[in-house]
Amino acid sequence: MAKKLLTKDEMVPGAVADGGTMAELFTGSWRTFAPLTDYEKCVHCLTCWILCPDSSIVVKDGKKLGTDFQYCKGCGICAAECPVDAIQMKLESEITDQDRKAQQPQPRPDVKRKKGSQKTAQ
Repeated sequence: MAKKLLTKDEMVPGAVADGGTMAELFTGSWRTFAPLTDYEKCVHCLTCWILCPDSSIVVKDGKKLGTDFQYCKGCGICAAECPVDAIQMKLESEITDQDRKAQQPQPRPDVKRKKGSQKTAQ
């Protein structure tokens, strides 16, 4: 039997959630700014991947593939810490479909989701 996810009203202050419970919560809809990576500048140092509090940076074979906008909250840590300024924060309302497509990698194999739960943050 699957565990029921708690609402914020049901959560106990100071309690720690079970591991993996955020995998099914698409927190990207909280975002006002989104990180856009210039892959011509990116040196794949993976500083963004190490520091991202939401594990939104998708990496394969030591290379950054993109940002998973379903989980990225737009905090800007990746942009602030990028040593080559390859990541710029852009107002979500100014991002074009072409920008979004260039940044969004294929569905992540490391995140197990329920069937039919694939959706895009807006």
